[in-house]
Amino acid sequence: MSDGERPAAGRRQLTYAVLLCLAGAGLAFWAATRSWSVELTVRPAPLPPVRDARSGAGLLPWLPALALVTLAGGGAVLATRGRLRRLLGVLLGVLGLAVAAGGGYGLVADLDGAVSRQWPALCLLGGLLAAAGGGWTAWRGGGWPAMGARYERPTRTAAQSAPAAAEPARPAGPMAGRRTTEAWDALDRGEDPTAG
Repeated sequence: MSDGERPAAGRRQLTYAVLLCLAGAGLAFWAATRSWSVELTVRPAPLPPVRDARSGAGLLPWLPALALVTLAGGGAVLATRGRLRRLLGVLLGVLGLAVAAGGGYGLVADLDGAVSRQWPALCLLGGLLAAAGGGWTAWRGGGWPAMGARYERPTRTAAQSAPAAAEPARPAGPMAGRRTTEAWDALDRGEDPTAG
């Protein structure tokens, strides 16, 4: 693989890992907010039965919170680099597995009423996708390119910064050569220090 192909492959892998994390966490969050079970309570006639729908968030309040943290972490992969990115990948893998465990609990739990198993299954799938993206980031993320490196201010060498520090900047125009305190004194007297 040539040097030109390595950065392109790294950017492509970074994109796939971020998309896995974002899509998985988004799917899990959406599935956690759907109705996982509906319980009907019969009341005396002529009253209709009471319908009590419980979402995944109602059954497992921590589930949508973890999905949102995973979603934010997926975006943070873009802003990190090196060892920090790999540690973030480990954290995303653990969070994804926790979300998947919540979905798995919804699949096997004995819930009251009519149970809808597709939402816990989608939550499980989303958690596994996010965990895969986090694992990939932990494994390969240290060598991926960093976001915005081309926008960072270039660092100055000692030779470049020494002349600038040696002589103070002088204003151009009528104020050239005047001290700052003289300009403020002229303003205090009501004079225009730039006229002259």
